[in-house]
Amino acid sequence: MKPMPRTLALAILAALAAPAAMAEPAAEPAAEAEARELETISVVGEGETRQVQQLSYEDLRVLPAGTSPLKVLAKLPGVNFQSADPWGAYEWSARLGIRGFNQNQLGFTLDGVPLGDMSYGNFNGLHVSRAVISENLGRAELAQGSGSVGAASTNNLGGTIEFFSADPLPDYTARTAFTVGSDSARRVFGRLDTGINEGFGMYLSASWSDADKWKGFGPQEQTQFNGKFTWDIDALRLTGYVATSRRDETDYADLSLESADRLGYDWDNYARDWQRAIAAARGQFTGGVETLDDAYYIARGLRDDNLAYLSLDLPSGDAFSLAGTAYIHTNEGQGHWATPYAPSSPSLPISMRTTEYDIERIGGLGRASFDFGIHRIEAGFWVESNTHGLQRNFYALSIDNPPDEGFFYRNPDVRVFRQRFEVDTRQLYLTDRITLADGNLLVDLGFKAIDVDVEARRIIGTRAQGELETKDNFVPQAGVRWKFSDDAEVFASYAENLGALRAGVSGPFSTSQSAFDLFADTLEPESSRTLEAGVRWVGDTLDASAALYSVDFDDRLLGISRCAGIVGCPGAFANVGEVRSTGAELAAQWRVTEDFDLFGSLSYNDSEYRSDYLDGNNVVPADGKQVVDAPEVLFAGEATYRWAGFDFRLGVKYTDERFITYLNDSRVDDFWVVDGTIGYDFGRVGFAETLRAQFNVSNLLDEEYFATVGSNGFVTSDPDGLNYTLLTGAPRQVFLTLDATF
Repeated sequence: MKPMPRTLALAILAALAAPAAMAEPAAEPAAEAEARELETISVVGEGETRQVQQLSYEDLRVLPAGTSPLKVLAKLPGVNFQSADPWGAYEWSARLGIRGFNQNQLGFTLDGVPLGDMSYGNFNGLHVSRAVISENLGRAELAQGSGSVGAASTNNLGGTIEFFSADPLPDYTARTAFTVGSDSARRVFGRLDTGINEGFGMYLSASWSDADKWKGFGPQEQTQFNGKFTWDIDALRLTGYVATSRRDETDYADLSLESADRLGYDWDNYARDWQRAIAAARGQFTGGVETLDDAYYIARGLRDDNLAYLSLDLPSGDAFSLAGTAYIHTNEGQGHWATPYAPSSPSLPISMRTTEYDIERIGGLGRASFDFGIHRIEAGFWVESNTHGLQRNFYALSIDNPPDEGFFYRNPDVRVFRQRFEVDTRQLYLTDRITLADGNLLVDLGFKAIDVDVEARRIIGTRAQGELETKDNFVPQAGVRWKFSDDAEVFASYAENLGALRAGVSGPFSTSQSAFDLFADTLEPESSRTLEAGVRWVGDTLDASAALYSVDFDDRLLGISRCAGIVGCPGAFANVGEVRSTGAELAAQWRVTEDFDLFGSLSYNDSEYRSDYLDGNNVVPADGKQVVDAPEVLFAGEATYRWAGFDFRLGVKYTDERFITYLNDSRVDDFWVVDGTIGYDFGRVGFAETLRAQFNVSNLLDEEYFATVGSNGFVTSDPDGLNYTLLTGAPRQVFLTLDATF
């Protein structure tokens, strides 16, 4: 097809961007397809014995620059991802759910290195948005039911997401991208690839992003560095990776159904009106405010992370290979809340409450595989030693200087509690892939053995100390895939999984010592049994899959909020017994023409508590109630069209209503969100080998909705909608990116 004249293309892009000019437009990344790892991408998981889908960097590049890889996964069946910002990177609000399982019950890895559960107060990992710059992501693989038996995770009860960083490019390349957009959003990305010389190649990459909140006051700032090398020496490959992240995010106000109705969806914290915050802390409310919890002055999260790994792959022949990885991760974090519940002085009724974290992890992974007739045997291990520190402190503030700048507080005025955790993880696995009928029939058999020991030591305060062990020497998986025609195959799998008992800010050690002593000897770890089956079609123009599943989830542990999150009182810890999830998932990719693609996914999930439970001395009739934050219906659709150097994308996502209490007497409404992308590849321009411009609009129809639920946990019952545990989604936002390679 004949390319469009560049002057005309520039004129069209300028016209499209004009409505966004007042909002300081921003945009997104641009890299050539051949620079990415696309060979193995299959949106329907062809050839797998489990429900598996893969996405590539190309799925990420069409979204605004800096978008979290988790947001890309939201298009896949069974995936519910929500965030209060347009990038999905604001960690206090980011929530991922799959088939009724929440983020704490999913497994995450990057290049095989464990990321823990990626929760906000993580004790054993870090968020993928800090582990890798989004432009350096190669691909992601989602297993909705259960990850591979060798995945380095001890909490993947309901699925595993494996991320893979991109390798160095074969040729010398310099790349830079600049983004501007709504709410003073600015982002700069740069990467330098050396090219592959005598088997060695590397890249150095950095990014800086900064944006104001879309409501209220406060920056969202992050600085990252990634470096990676690969070195092929004869038959072996050595890989090294280093990532640093410095993140400072300002929180949005948590709303309740009642406060949102009274104050509006655009209501936020008081910053920078310090005097109004002080007056409210004294009970002098204005502008419709009625309680201390309607707003606080400011809240924020600080996270500093350093991650590195070194891997060695040693294929000793076509039938045998060895691989090993050693990694280290350090983290320091603080969560800030300017609380009106603890005064700094008689004249200032506000102080800064902090939750402070540190992590020091070191670990190793290894595997060996060999072919033996129709069998491919693989055995491996994962070991990790993790020291985690947790403390709650208060810092006195100055009545003349509001706490508008984000920094790590030191030397607290009041110490509430401090704990240290030693977490030792040992995991072994063994698999056998049996190939029959000329490769048309595959049978996967395997199991893993898990041993996680958590020792908590109380240094200050009354929170529990003690030791808990999660151990099971046989956690099996089995799967089968039969390819019965050139285009079609069926699959079925069964998997058991075990969730290790947690350390950190939530979990059994967050209770009092007396409560811990009562339940510690009888506490059972969460476990799940997943059965799924489906059919796939992979044709010349259509790829499609359909799957059915049933999950039995035993000994589900619930955290029950007792007060406003800022107060930080001990919560209840309840075993609600069995939860059952059943559902169906559909996905299809239709290549209508060479330049026009359609994608759609539809899922139905019915997740119910199957037992009543005790909340103190009271029986909670939860049997038959729907699981909180588990929409029954999810739909995602995407249309992509390419024309004369342009590419156009329109995406839509539907999220069903979600319950926010265990008794289902309070819920948030369903909603639709539409996003759009227009990009143009100019080809070679001056010194630039390639130049791409991309214009993004998120929430195109400016939908008003609740995105995150459970930001401050869930309560048993709340018919009046008073629990401050909701965050609204971002309104319409626009971004423009220029991306060039040299």
